[in-house]
Amino acid sequence: MTTDLMMLIASAVLTVLLALPYSTGFMLTRGLYVMAGNREDFPPGSGWIGRAHRAHLNMVENIVPFAVLVLAAAVAGKADAWTALGAQVFFYSRVAHAVVYIAGVPWVRTFAWIGGVVGMAMVLYGIVT
Repeated sequence: MTTDLMMLIASAVLTVLLALPYSTGFMLTRGLYVMAGNREDFPPGSGWIGRAHRAHLNMVENIVPFAVLVLAAAVAGKADAWTALGAQVFFYSRVAHAVVYIAGVPWVRTFAWIGGVVGMAMVLYGIVT
């Protein structure tokens, strides 16, 4: 298995794991009854719970284009050291993004997000060259 695909799997695991902090926070603050319900008119979380939820949603938005790029590189036979590095940059930037987003560090969060975009651009570059 290529590094690109391993980073895609790691990113998928990260996406699932990012649901745990805010789900736990909502459970502790709103209770099992509310969380097991349909969550009609469910207000957004605040503080670290809200940031954790938004970090998860941001990862969901970003894993889709990343997955498309990694899978396209694999199918096209373009996966190489450059796309592998791009996939690693994406994954580790997304880990950093989640940590600093939940911790509430705004500017570092932005730079970590940019790192993820750079990682995707690196994979794309490997596909088109």
